[in-house]
Amino acid sequence: MLLEDITNIRWAEAVHAARPIRVGRVSSVSASGFTAVGLAAAVGDLVEVEADGTTLIGRVVGLKSGEAVVSSYDPVDGLRLDMPCRVRPKGNGLPKADRLIGRVVNALGDPIDRQPVRPGPMMSSDHDAPDPLTRQLIRTPFASGIRAIDTFIPMAKGQRIGVFAGSGVGKSTLLAMMVAGSDADVIVVGLVGERGREVREFIEDQLGEEGLAKSIVVVATGDESPLVRRTAAETATAFAEDLRDDGLDVLLVVDSITRFAMAHREIGLAAGELPAARGYPPSTMSALPQLLERAGTSDQGTITAIYTVLVDGDDMDEPVADAVRGIVDGHIVLSRTLANSGHFPAIDVLASVSRLSGVVYNDTTAEIARRGRQLLAEYASVRDLIDVGAYVKGANLTADAAIATKSDLDNFLRQTSDEWTLSDDAWTQLAAITETTRA
Repeated sequence: MLLEDITNIRWAEAVHAARPIRVGRVSSVSASGFTAVGLAAAVGDLVEVEADGTTLIGRVVGLKSGEAVVSSYDPVDGLRLDMPCRVRPKGNGLPKADRLIGRVVNALGDPIDRQPVRPGPMMSSDHDAPDPLTRQLIRTPFASGIRAIDTFIPMAKGQRIGVFAGSGVGKSTLLAMMVAGSDADVIVVGLVGERGREVREFIEDQLGEEGLAKSIVVVATGDESPLVRRTAAETATAFAEDLRDDGLDVLLVVDSITRFAMAHREIGLAAGELPAARGYPPSTMSALPQLLERAGTSDQGTITAIYTVLVDGDDMDEPVADAVRGIVDGHIVLSRTLANSGHFPAIDVLASVSRLSGVVYNDTTAEIARRGRQLLAEYASVRDLIDVGAYVKGANLTADAAIATKSDLDNFLRQTSDEWTLSDDAWTQLAAITETTRA
């Protein structure tokens, strides 16, 4: 072997042993991130920049023409062109979920409640949906404690359901009621793009000390970067998956999946994707099923998932609402008309559906629910006549029964935020109301 070859081999070995770090530079800066050249980066890699004595961290969301498009977790204040940047060594991801029960954390799993994390193992934040052939069949009812849901829109453990609502119709209160009334082993709450004022209110007033003791709350407020808001939903899902893998029945609440989609839209547009419907790039419509399919059952446990959908202008056919409705196993629609009349929870029973009601109902409860829906539908069909005084009693016996039971049904469907009803009691009450339509 020539001396030159030996020298080259030793040089290569020395370089490998030294583990050099390739350094790139910032080539452009935007409101939510930057681009970098000279990095040996892949999509999903973390990139860090030293800016004015602080370390700014971002994630590679796109590659084009020799540049890495980086969306930032942190504000880009102080970032300048030609600043050196490098790919951050891959860490272990997130703390194991069982170490964070009873805690409030940010999108990266770091506590924000001023308490330390117990030392212990870490876990990856990246997961795929369970193999469809290994998923347990959904068979066990999920009790929410809310009469309208447990009777007319029954849920099962492992189900994914969307709560569709405009602003100011009681969505957050309904979520708090479902969390407090559930019998899940552990609860994971993802507050995505939430108002800062409402975070503490939800934790202290609605979740409460007892609820927090068996919960993990992941918080990303609306003033944080789009990458943080998107990551918060993914982190909450990862925690729920880890607990499901421990054989637990987990309740996952993400408020809201719309803000996750909006954050994804901002990232996609900044990476150069072309906008489509309502400005959402195609990748957003792919990201929704990728996230939502991770919930549900596995061969070890269950994740019962509740996703809130902010309906822009009460338009149920806007892109995110339409996409989510096609993915989840049912939807609960909140009505502004009911909310304005003081009817809470403002659940529009006729517009809501559970695709797993057949799993929960038996022959008796299915018939009771059918009669209840029939009464509600019949009253809706003659309401205009009643309002103008044109309805003639005796013209339609079913309508007569609907009018006679309307007050009782409304009282049944109303519920205060601190009131929970056992499922058997709810069915007994509904059966008594609908008995008049048995004939």
